[in-house]
Formats: sequence, C-alpha cells, structure tokens
Amino acid sequence: MKADIKYRCYNFAVNFSKFIYKLNVNQRWDFLINQALRAATSVGANVVEAQSSTSKKEFKRYYEIALKSCNETKYWVCLMRDVIEIKDEILIKLLNEATEISKILGKSVTSLKNSIEKNKQST
Repeated sequence: MKADIKYRCYNFAVNFSKFIYKLNVNQRWDFLINQALRAATSVGANVVEAQSSTSKKEFKRYYEIALKSCNETKYWVCLMRDVIEIKDEILIKLLNEATEISKILGKSVTSLKNSIEKNKQST
C-alpha cells in the first residue's frame, strides 16, 4: 500500500503538471495556477519524505503534511474550475484523483495515530 500511494501521488503530480503546461489562460491567473501546481507536487514529495522517517511519529507528520497539501490542491483546482471557468474533463478527473488520494492519506493518518496511541498505552 505504501508504494501504491507513493506512485499514485507521483502520477498525480505528473498528470497535473502536464495539464497545467497545456493550459492556455490569461497571465493574470498565473498566481492561482502556480499555487495549485505547488500544492499538487507537494503531496507526493511529502509521501516520499515520509519513507525516510526515523519514527512512526515523524512518518505520520509527513503524511499529515501530504494530506494538507492534497486538500489545498483540491481548493485551488476548484478555484481554477470556477473562477477561470475551466470545464475540462481532465481537470474533473484530477479533482477526483486528489479526493481519492486525500481519503487514502486521511485513513493512513488515522491509522498511524491509533497505532502510536496503542504503543504509548502499552509502555
């Protein structure tokens, strides 16, 4: 599962980057697009960083950051959809993928929190 989420986040960042590259919108929206791209690429970066954690607590923290970045990505994608009025089917698929990744990360964070709590109680 850990490898699956890592590759899924990576593919999401690749697909989102390619989508952004192909966009042809007015420069005044660059701030919004740049924020979305930063957030989208941050998700996988934090998942990968978690892989080299030295503790469960540190691992959980990176997953929490990845989850926050994923939720932020959804926010920016919705703004792109509604403010710039991008009605592209690919953008909708990207939003759906961000939602799915967010659910996976959320469940992982919850599971990690429970595991850490159990370890505290047993010591």
